[in-house]
Amino acid sequence: MSSSIDTKCVNAIRVLAADAVQKAKSGHPGLPLGSAAMAYELWAHHMHHNPKDTSWPNRDRFILSGGHGSTLLYSLLHLFGYGLTAEDLAGFRQEGSLTPGHPEYRHTRGVEATTGPLGAGMTMAVGMAIAEAHMASIFNKEGYPVVDHYTYALGGDGCMMEGITSEAFSLAGTLKLGKLIILYDSNKITIEGSTDIAFTEDTTKRFQSYGFQTLTVEDGNDLDAIAAAIEEAKADTTRPTLITVKTIIGYGCPAKQGTPAAHGEPLGEENVAALKENLGFPADKFFYAPEDVYAHYNELIEEQQTAYNEWNKLFDDYCKAYPEMKALWDQYHDADIAKKLIDDDAFWAYEDAPAATRNLSGTMVNRIKDYLPNFMGGSADLAPSNKTNMTGAGDFSAEDRKGRNMHFGVREIAMGGIANGMALYGGLKPYVATFFVFSDYVKPMIRLASIMGLPISYVFSHDSIGVGEDGPTHEPVEQLAALRALPNFHIFRPADATETAAAWYSAITSKTTPTALALTRQNLPQLAGSSKEALKGAYVIADSDKAEPDAIIIASGSEVNVSIDAKALLAKEGIDVRVVSMPCMDIFEEQSEEYKASVLPLSCRKRVGVEALCSFGWDRYIGLDGKLITMDQFGESAPYSVLFKKYGFTAENIAATVKSLF
Repeated sequence: MSSSIDTKCVNAIRVLAADAVQKAKSGHPGLPLGSAAMAYELWAHHMHHNPKDTSWPNRDRFILSGGHGSTLLYSLLHLFGYGLTAEDLAGFRQEGSLTPGHPEYRHTRGVEATTGPLGAGMTMAVGMAIAEAHMASIFNKEGYPVVDHYTYALGGDGCMMEGITSEAFSLAGTLKLGKLIILYDSNKITIEGSTDIAFTEDTTKRFQSYGFQTLTVEDGNDLDAIAAAIEEAKADTTRPTLITVKTIIGYGCPAKQGTPAAHGEPLGEENVAALKENLGFPADKFFYAPEDVYAHYNELIEEQQTAYNEWNKLFDDYCKAYPEMKALWDQYHDADIAKKLIDDDAFWAYEDAPAATRNLSGTMVNRIKDYLPNFMGGSADLAPSNKTNMTGAGDFSAEDRKGRNMHFGVREIAMGGIANGMALYGGLKPYVATFFVFSDYVKPMIRLASIMGLPISYVFSHDSIGVGEDGPTHEPVEQLAALRALPNFHIFRPADATETAAAWYSAITSKTTPTALALTRQNLPQLAGSSKEALKGAYVIADSDKAEPDAIIIASGSEVNVSIDAKALLAKEGIDVRVVSMPCMDIFEEQSEEYKASVLPLSCRKRVGVEALCSFGWDRYIGLDGKLITMDQFGESAPYSVLFKKYGFTAENIAATVKSLF
């Protein structure tokens, strides 16, 4: 039963959040003021967490999907002893602070995910719940539930409007993720006004249709009702739960509560003072909470230690009883386990016959699944085309939690967000797949993965106009340039089996950089000069016999072999060129200046870039004197062989373009 000290502890969250926003003269006070009670009740009495060990594997996960309300989370982290000081709260949104405008993973202790784009946090929570269910099925033994916890996410009306949320929760219901609990801050206010202007659906019925248990708390300040709803949610192990908590945005601020003005701007000094007086706090003190509030939070922290200590003893006993499972656990959590594959001949072996790189990638996926038991993923309903199914690995489902093949359905953006959640959870190496042109649907979640430093693998097949008859809607043109523009992201476009293996090796050994593979549908020959040098992003695949080549052809993917053919044509006319394969511009840019100059010597200004995608980004390699053979228009519907000839991706046109430089 809630008490007066509980009420003071809730209000401490509110005044700290309001002070932070007011001092920064920037931020969103409405959500923290309205949601403080539900967040407090969850963290204080239901959620297992330990501020002294933020990497505790069996902690409950909490995602603030409405990341604009970050001062709610920062106030919680401060009061629950996660190391954020009052000075940190006062540094909200300032350069170098631990309290940036939206929660940032790896930046602030206790933040489980970077959130900001609405709905993304909800989707990452689904990924975490999937990971928990899978890991529990692998590791739990009778009497030893070493993986046994919940995933919570808190968000508001904006999160519920975003399409990514619908995609993710539709899948969550299908998968019956009973340990996923969503707290819906339902205040019926957005920036533009009442939600009725754009959002009148019955959210409860929508979630019931997904297969969720749905509960409603009529008063967002009723701690007892919130507590009962959370416990009822935890009791249903066969369905995820939506708890709709009806709140008042900006609660406690007499002049602004319940209005759009409370959402995304400081309350104003007078209104903050009125808020504090209304909540029983001194108006002239800033970033202040009474001693009895801090004392109570310390008591709550100590109470959390019991569950933590019990789990550690359970895990120690488990390791002694099942040493083989301890070894497997260590294998799942070994970030360097794949590095040994660099010298494994079986990993790099290939059949010397023409093959589409999507097929070669499929071979690698099935090799990797045998090396890495924690390799898990799938496609947005395109596994037969992407070649991403792991043979014999089972399908993750409501009935089989051990399955490693994920079926995301036609839900590309949610797929990307779910993969983020799986990677954030720890212990898993997730991959996802779709057609390259549909990477546009995945990109917002790829961007978050890059910001968070999550080494997720993305398989993008049907990589160019080589898609052929599907026409311009399915022929990616600008997508490669768009992904190359992302900081902390690697995208490979391999030319053959060796380069495909290199791309996968780079992906599964990466620790903080996501990696994508852009793969062909059409068959390509295996190239004599290809090598593990592809791991450097670009290398000389066919060199000139001269000390300095007459010209350099730079190509990626399916255009490398025709560039080598062009070299042979030019040799007949006495022009000796170097061919550089550039499967990954991003990694090439990370190499030393000496290496880059050895591949592309500055003294050779006659250069031709060849890629069946748009020219954006190629200028730095060809210079003012070079020329490009690229796609700066949309394609059309025709067999790929017709399109490659029409748009100039032939040995003859490449050779002619080189000659035009002389």
